[in-house]
Amino acid sequence: MSDAFTVLWTQDVCRALRKAGRVGERPPVAFSGVHSSLPAWTGAQAGDEVYALHVNRREVFVVSRMRVVDRERRPCCGTAPATWEDPAHRGHDDWSMLGAGGCGAEPVHVDATPVRFDTPIPGELLARLTWRNRRGRTRQLKYVVDGRLENSVSLQGFYRLTPDSAAELADVTASPVSSR
Repeated sequence: MSDAFTVLWTQDVCRALRKAGRVGERPPVAFSGVHSSLPAWTGAQAGDEVYALHVNRREVFVVSRMRVVDRERRPCCGTAPATWEDPAHRGHDDWSMLGAGGCGAEPVHVDATPVRFDTPIPGELLARLTWRNRRGRTRQLKYVVDGRLENSVSLQGFYRLTPDSAAELADVTASPVSSR
């Protein structure tokens, strides 16, 4: 059975996606790292779902839903760098803002939905989303007030969703976006 996770894409990452014209395109790769500057996709395996989230003005959006294909270096990644100054994944320069330059960055090939910034997580769902750790302990988001996220600290990282929360996020990404 596959699992589902969330990863927070920062303002800088999302700004870079917009500036590079990646909105509407499907990322073929994301990056996992060994340093806190780049979330480690620990536990994610082929077939698992990952929801890239973004917080803007206290509202949480699903930017892309990615299914992990593999976590291997492939020919599409380009040749391995010869020196520390060389780009680590020159074959994925178009998506480098997703962490290619991060400390110990490793490619995670994905089958993803197009990048978009107009799929909000409804406030009532945000308040009940639940994650679980490897020991089975669960937690919900802190700092949700009136359906809005006051502080994003509890979203920062790479976290496994409970099956019920994963199903609800799948419904959010499958639903057409309503106009406001």
